[in-house]
Amino acid sequence: MNRKDWILSYYERFFNRHDVSAAEEYVQETYRQHNPGLADGRRALIEGFSAKFREEPDFHLEVQLVLEDGDYLAVFAKNVGADGRVKCRVVDLYRLEGGKLAEHWDILQPCGI
Repeated sequence: MNRKDWILSYYERFFNRHDVSAAEEYVQETYRQHNPGLADGRRALIEGFSAKFREEPDFHLEVQLVLEDGDYLAVFAKNVGADGRVKCRVVDLYRLEGGKLAEHWDILQPCGI
């Protein structure tokens, strides 16, 4: 599977189906998180998004574009509410190592909600 399909599969499973166990397959245990709202590590990612999905059971990311440069991926997406309105736009930047996500940065742009 190419990297674009691989990251799209991760987004579908983890963010859209809320299958946080997908992190075991896609994310390194020592995942470095540059978002100040989450701690480092795969366990922190799972715990943080488990809580988010309980708070927002309709949470969904619609991927618009994936860019790849060596071991780096950029994913441009929008968070779409159950009513179809765009809540937020996001750019996730990842560094891969050993076939898994090793490091993450993000840029968020709220959309007036």
